[in-house]
Amino acid sequence: MDDLADRVLAIAGVGGGLGPIVAARLAAAGATVAGTDRDQAALDRLGEELAIGERWDGRVADLLDEEATREWRAALVERFGRVDGLIHLVGGWRGGQPLHEAPLADWELLHDLLVRTVQHTTRAFHDQLAASAHGRFVLVSAKQAQQPSNANAAYAAAKAAAEAWTLALADGFEPGGATANVVVVDAILTPRMREENPGKSFPTFTPAEHLADGIAFLCSDAAAEMNGQRLPLTMRG
Repeated sequence: MDDLADRVLAIAGVGGGLGPIVAARLAAAGATVAGTDRDQAALDRLGEELAIGERWDGRVADLLDEEATREWRAALVERFGRVDGLIHLVGGWRGGQPLHEAPLADWELLHDLLVRTVQHTTRAFHDQLAASAHGRFVLVSAKQAQQPSNANAAYAAAKAAAEAWTLALADGFEPGGATANVVVVDAILTPRMREENPGKSFPTFTPAEHLADGIAFLCSDAAAEMNGQRLPLTMRG
């Protein structure tokens, strides 16, 4: 499968449980993949596992620093000449307590991880995406953004803010040009979770591989007319 063979796709938060699965899926489709996270050694190992040679670029960037985020984009443009897509996988979770008892420090942490990194990356990469014939932005979000629970108020609010920012980004793109969309899950089932819990059932968890397929679809020409949409990949349970 080589429908992404002419794309340069950047992944923010590639070092998490989902990131390597997405990177491998995009690489298998022929894309050049550029990932960032906080651990250079882990990025180097991922590059070795992907085994795509010059089609891989892995480097540390502090996405909570807007200037550092712009420097990451500039480095990719210098190396590859352009960036066609940006997939935002930076995640985090705090919750489990009623909103009137949960520490507001949870909100501050989640705001940084789930909102601020979206703001910095979209602002840094906007012009590259808008200029590309295949410009794509994909945000992974959660059902909580639209169906918040009292015990996960901070998480739900941060996810909702990130979705709103993404849809506003989509609204600014010209018709027929770049797109920005949201993939929605309840929770993600990673290979590591399967290995650590071989006898456990995860009925409402979306397998990471299915999510990677959805992201690849949104980056492809088949999704060229989808802009400002929420793509649910939640399981029936």
